[in-house]
Amino acid sequence: MLYGRLGQTMAPVQLNLTKGVIAIALLSLTIFISGDLFPVFSPVSLCLLLLSGVLGIGVGDTAFFVALNCLGARRALLMETLAPPMTAVTALIFLQERLNASAWCGILLTVIGVAWVVTERVPDTSIQTPTNISRGIAFGLLAAFALALAAVMARAAFAHTTISPLWAALLRLSAGVFSLLPWIRWRHGSGWRLPSKRVMATVFFAAFCGTYLGVWLQQTAIKLTAVGIASTLLQTSPLFILPIALWMGEKISWRAIAGVIIAIAGVGVLFYLR
Repeated sequence: MLYGRLGQTMAPVQLNLTKGVIAIALLSLTIFISGDLFPVFSPVSLCLLLLSGVLGIGVGDTAFFVALNCLGARRALLMETLAPPMTAVTALIFLQERLNASAWCGILLTVIGVAWVVTERVPDTSIQTPTNISRGIAFGLLAAFALALAAVMARAAFAHTTISPLWAALLRLSAGVFSLLPWIRWRHGSGWRLPSKRVMATVFFAAFCGTYLGVWLQQTAIKLTAVGIASTLLQTSPLFILPIALWMGEKISWRAIAGVIIAIAGVGVLFYLR
């Protein structure tokens, strides 16, 4: 919700870079306080985590922003729901991480429920020409595949080391932000202006909740469970917008409620029948 409002005053790439820098500072401070200053990990795990950050944050987020501009929020979120099945299939191919029939049913139910909620939203009026649709779909697929491959790489890194999710989040986020710098320098040069203090305060709060805590918890989930299941749970974010929208006075349709019930049923299958 906060990033949606901030996007009206800040360019997407500037917002992405700013929140990344803030989250890196918070993660570094947390590591310093925890005392885990010198982790032991293999070169293979380090390379996997760095590549995961470049793919997931550098390529994946950038491609999602392009899809967002071409398709609008509703369709772009729908494209992102392709990430969980892509992740599960990629993990099966590269990690031999097999899921039983119940887990696949849970993934399918959750994706259907989220997609049902997302497609219920009012169509965006920002799309001017139909020529943007094919480009948006292409970048939406690229974003979903990049997120899936990045998650599998992170899971593989955890299999070869005892590194904490906190360090994994810092390495991935640092690599992703660093990979954006050449592109940002080429497109924008040094012509950026710092936003107002009020906007920066909002960015800080959004980065604390969505990036600092979000990426840290994401890595914890990937470490502790099958990456296909973790990816599915991560895609349930649109469901949590509904109570916030209800609190803000918006009307919630029965279709949205049905989608939430379907998605929660899918999560239940993932937890109790797998």
